Amino acid sequence: MTTRRDFLRTTAVGAAAGAGALAAPAVHGQSKIVWRLQTYAGPALAQHVIKPSIDMFNKIANGEMEIQLYYADQLVPTGELFRAMQRGLVDAVQSDDDSIAAPTDVSVFGGYFPFATRYSLDVPVLFEQYGLKEIWEEAYDEVEGVKWLSAGAWDPCHFATKKPIRSLKDLEGLRVFTFPTAGRFLSRFGVVPVTLPWEDVEVAVQTGELDGIAWSGITEDYTVGWADVTDYFLTNNISGAWIGSYFANEERWNELPEHLKALFRVCMDSSHYYRQHWYWGGEAKLRVHGKKMQLTTIPDEEWAQVEAEAHKFWDEIAQTSPRAARVVQIFKEYNEVMAKAGRPYRYD
Repeated sequence: MTTRRDFLRTTAVGAAAGAGALAAPAVHGQSKIVWRLQTYAGPALAQHVIKPSIDMFNKIANGEMEIQLYYADQLVPTGELFRAMQRGLVDAVQSDDDSIAAPTDVSVFGGYFPFATRYSLDVPVLFEQYGLKEIWEEAYDEVEGVKWLSAGAWDPCHFATKKPIRSLKDLEGLRVFTFPTAGRFLSRFGVVPVTLPWEDVEVAVQTGELDGIAWSGITEDYTVGWADVTDYFLTNNISGAWIGSYFANEERWNELPEHLKALFRVCMDSSHYYRQHWYWGGEAKLRVHGKKMQLTTIPDEEWAQVEAEAHKFWDEIAQTSPRAARVVQIFKEYNEVMAKAGRPYRYD
């Protein structure tokens, strides 16, 4: 597999030859289309969140096309992925809008927008039935060079820490690895967000550079090794599901024949489906049977302060653009419907 050093060297050669060289798709032989896709996930996590669907795509494509999968920061730092995709340095990306610094007014809602979702099924319903899909398409149609393809749900956002969290006061001063918008919100409670390459997080916890992680649920903590370096898992979460997306370089996407576009969409849906049951089952099973971390909880009446602050945060974000206001209004309407529907949609 290409290393980051090899990749940067070859793209530098392409740049010297002109922008057209960068935009040209990689080709083996005369007809095979080859894409480079980089995910936000490291190798262990990618085995679940994307690799099975990419393996399926490559098998069904039957030699017409191959997608080469690269892991977090392997070719390009995650925060630079959007620009790299625009330039054609990578052909496709799996990530949240927030982490890759997508230049749209909906990017803030990618990843963990606080308390917008309670369960993973909320995400596809919001996109397919409440209009978020059309809003995302509209937003990315205004950005040159990138095609937004699909959004799906991942896991909830919990704290995994070295020290126990049993009250809001315990959050003060905690240095945690988290997502940009989640960190911006959590800083209201004294949390200190820290940005690091994904592969450095485990060592940073071991050395004390980080006090913990607010980047995932317990399934990922066990899968990627973070449960081995943290001692406590907070059962409260600020979001019931991460919103992640697939993107492609627009020119590369438009060049594909329709049957390969359809195949890629089916494989994205396969990935979305797999994560629904992998995370849902894993979160419960590891809370009950996991032996590596002790569970802690902030009392409901105290945690209600965090939820109330989240709704203030929503209103602040709504003021940033008319489109952001539309998204916030959809979140409000959706959560009102869920609350009125009652159990099993919401338990209050």
